[in-house]
Amino acid sequence: MSAPPTTSRGPRRFGRPRRVFSQVLLMQLAVITGVAVLATGLFLAPLSAQLDDQAMRRALAIAQSTAAQPQIAESLLTTGASPHGPVQVAAERIRRSTGAEYVVIMDVHGVRWSHTDTSRIGGVVSTDPSTALAGRSVMEIDNGTLGRSARGKVPLRDGSDRVIGAVSVGIAYDSVRARLLSVIPVLLAYAGGALAVGALAAYLISRRLQRQTHDLAFSDISALLTEREAMLHSIREGVVALDRTGHIRLLNDEAERLLGLGPDATGRTPEEALGPGRTADVLAGKVVGDDLVTVRGSRVLLANRMPTDDGGAVATLRDRTELEHLGRELDSTHGLIDALRAQDHEHANRLHTLLGLLELEMHEDAMDFVTEVVGVHRATAEQVTEKVHDSLLASLLVGKAAVAAERGVALRMVPGSLLPDRLVDPRGLVTALGNLVDNALDAAAGSADARIDVGLHAEGRTAVLRVHDSGPGVAAEDRDSIFTEGWSTKEVPAHGKRGLGLPLVRRFAERQGGSVSVARSDEGGGAVFTVVLPEALRETPTGSEPGPEEATAGRERPGVRPDGPSAHAPSANSGEAL
Repeated sequence: MSAPPTTSRGPRRFGRPRRVFSQVLLMQLAVITGVAVLATGLFLAPLSAQLDDQAMRRALAIAQSTAAQPQIAESLLTTGASPHGPVQVAAERIRRSTGAEYVVIMDVHGVRWSHTDTSRIGGVVSTDPSTALAGRSVMEIDNGTLGRSARGKVPLRDGSDRVIGAVSVGIAYDSVRARLLSVIPVLLAYAGGALAVGALAAYLISRRLQRQTHDLAFSDISALLTEREAMLHSIREGVVALDRTGHIRLLNDEAERLLGLGPDATGRTPEEALGPGRTADVLAGKVVGDDLVTVRGSRVLLANRMPTDDGGAVATLRDRTELEHLGRELDSTHGLIDALRAQDHEHANRLHTLLGLLELEMHEDAMDFVTEVVGVHRATAEQVTEKVHDSLLASLLVGKAAVAAERGVALRMVPGSLLPDRLVDPRGLVTALGNLVDNALDAAAGSADARIDVGLHAEGRTAVLRVHDSGPGVAAEDRDSIFTEGWSTKEVPAHGKRGLGLPLVRRFAERQGGSVSVARSDEGGGAVFTVVLPEALRETPTGSEPGPEEATAGRERPGVRPDGPSAHAPSANSGEAL
């Protein structure tokens, strides 16, 4: 049998831990050990110096007490240097009683009168006695005939305070070192205890770190961070991360684009970065649920928020603007299809009527019938284009009039309406007016004397849109809520969510520096929506703006000739029906 294939994961250094737990534990142990060794050394260094100083002071004190005995000075003056002389006997007695290594008494010439080694009596001392013989005391660590010792030297004076010699006392340095060595085990025991406590703390910290890092290696964590950054900034979905205090700690590029924020939003709360509103409430968790719809600027966003283990949260944002537009276009298309089907049925009936008139050879009646039918369509287009000079808005109203007629609702233009062809943002105005007419159509359908009155007026650069329907109106307590994203009294359609049309109208008006409001009509009830746009029209040179008669004179319109029939246009008591 062949050996199973092996997978190569790159070179690995054996004997070198790669996990965060192992590396952090070893680093902490190394630091703790180093600190313990350093602390021990820092403690031993002054302790050694302190023991040396104590030994030298002890030697000096023994020398001073020896020099203070008058019989020693008297024996030095009256006897000779001898191994059995009174000076040697006194010195040895003092040495044995104090535990000193030696007690040397010398004359002014540096000749020893006492020594531990009696053979050295009568010889000159091995170290310089001049300082002590000059009348000054000396403390030092020095090497002599008996090795290294802590020494104390003092002058020896007679009864008249004259220096007649010196006393040198030595403390064996081995005894000092022995005292130092006796302290080391105790010190090491303390250091070992501290090291053990530190090692245990390091182990516990490393174990906690192991759980938090899922036992990954430093290289794995670095790779994960790099991959996370690349992923966050490359996905086409907005990601907003918040910490436990509710402040934004991360924004990817798509979130900055969708919310219209910059990198400076990091560290601020959603309300501080976005301002009060539904979007900030959704991100902050004040509004909970799945697939929450919110509007930011002209964008329709779908938001989801997921709490994290550290008390923060991560919110994702998806752009549904195009999908909502497609859904609305689909709704409009369905309405137009229904209207076309009805018109097709009506057109077939008219053709059958015309065919019957021709077969009965009622030619005059057939001509009158055709003129009347064509005149109605011409009058519809003419009424709109006379009052609305922008082709997009005019086309919208003509189409909405056909849909309204199919649903049994009369769409009328308010007398005096006039909107010149100077719109700054015609597409935005089409969206706003289309949403208002759609809402009015839903409200008016099925009501008595179902109608919609549309008014379009221009005052300088200000455009005013007013849509009045014959529906039940809007309750006073709901007049603020209807402009909130997701609020609706209608059944949710199959393609998505409701409650977006009026918020989009409000966003459009606010973006233009204007406002939108709703009130109850004093005449006939129903709701009146008013949109005021202060900067909706471009400026024109003084005197160049045509009047209503000049604007419509000689202007070609779809399906309308200058000499076309107008006698069939309906009268306009409260508005001109389309």
